[in-house]
Amino acid sequence: MKADIIVLGGGPGGYLAAERAAAAGKSVVLIEKRALGGTCLNEGCIPSKAMLNSAKLYQHAQNSKGFGVTADNVEIHQEQVIQRKNQVVGSLVAGVKAIMDANQVTVVSAMGYVEGRTSDGFMVRADDKTYIGEKLILACGSVPVIPGIPGLKEGIASGYVMTNAEALSRTNLPEKLVVIGGGVIGLEMASYYAMVGVEVTIVEMLDKIAGPTEAEISEILLRAYKRKGIKFKLGCKVTGVTGQGVLYEQKGSEKIAEADAVLCAIGRRAYTENMGLENLGLEMNRSAVVTDEHLRTNVEGVYAVGDVNGKIMLAHTAYREAEVAVNHILGIEDTMDYSRIPSVIYTDPEVAGVGETEESAAAKGMKVRSISVSMNYSGRYLAEVERGDGICKLIVNLEDNTVVGVHMIGSYASEIICGAEMMIASKKPLAELQKLVFPHPTVGEVIREALFM
Repeated sequence: MKADIIVLGGGPGGYLAAERAAAAGKSVVLIEKRALGGTCLNEGCIPSKAMLNSAKLYQHAQNSKGFGVTADNVEIHQEQVIQRKNQVVGSLVAGVKAIMDANQVTVVSAMGYVEGRTSDGFMVRADDKTYIGEKLILACGSVPVIPGIPGLKEGIASGYVMTNAEALSRTNLPEKLVVIGGGVIGLEMASYYAMVGVEVTIVEMLDKIAGPTEAEISEILLRAYKRKGIKFKLGCKVTGVTGQGVLYEQKGSEKIAEADAVLCAIGRRAYTENMGLENLGLEMNRSAVVTDEHLRTNVEGVYAVGDVNGKIMLAHTAYREAEVAVNHILGIEDTMDYSRIPSVIYTDPEVAGVGETEESAAAKGMKVRSISVSMNYSGRYLAEVERGDGICKLIVNLEDNTVVGVHMIGSYASEIICGAEMMIASKKPLAELQKLVFPHPTVGEVIREALFM
């Protein structure tokens, strides 16, 4: 079968690329060995949010007395949480399939293998059939990083150690969970398990949590997690995993964090093995495919979008990359801008940020000032959050008085940050941004307060 475009991988980048290209009149073959939606929809973004929402409802019911609401015998049933999560995922996967059908995308449910390139195009074998495409879009996704920690692989094989996939499907709750890694994945899963009553310990090699998250907000988040009962071992190197727990080194001595289950959440890496990509002669950066601002690889006609290029492993990044790649194929001028990709940690409280932090601005030699405003400046936040200590932080470029970064911790942060990203993109000075009208009362009004500081 011949097609204008073959898309290898059906995650956010892959299925959106297929949709956009097909809607523009291109014939498209989408090859995906598992369910459509990729890691995000099946083992990441969506299932974790469904579970976290259950945990929030449970915790709010337990702690509602201060709001004048009392509830007795509040329980959470893990099997029902997982059942509802599966229903949400199933509905969305079916929705993606419907979109592919509506756009006449040929979906092949099989492992794709790139055999090479001929004068006819790129040859990809799947399910004992060969497909030929004039263009090839790689959207192969990523897999969890499994470092060579003694006992880790054995623990995964036995089921004692989980990755995010197993953590999002477990129908029984352990008494003690140790999370290796204090990044976004580890924090979201730790938050869920702690909120439903599991004793959680996070072991992180760095002295802070949440990776590149703005430092002040990272500290507030750390306090919030500690209030939930999560224990932290920061600045500690994991040295081994045993049936009793996780061994770690702290100030020269080895200790153990006892656990009934372990979650390995060190990070993810681009998945490029066993697909014949070596037959294309692609330029690689370790396991990631190197791309330019149009998502082109060094091989003419081959593009790489989403986690497989190792740029920013977020579903919304993949969406935008897919649009840029397809636009380039269609001859529409478009480029990828990674400088203002929002990031979110979907815990309680939520964390969201976009653009420069004080640290990143200093590293670039930018002269900036920061404006921090308590979320309690928002009447709605104060009405809805008991003893909240969230903040909104603006980073302002002193050269042109424009906002170059916005970082928040508090309720609805994930829904507000898109507006902040548009403020940054507009490059309008503070005097112009101060004319924006925010609905009242909303938590987002805190940004308006910061603009006048």
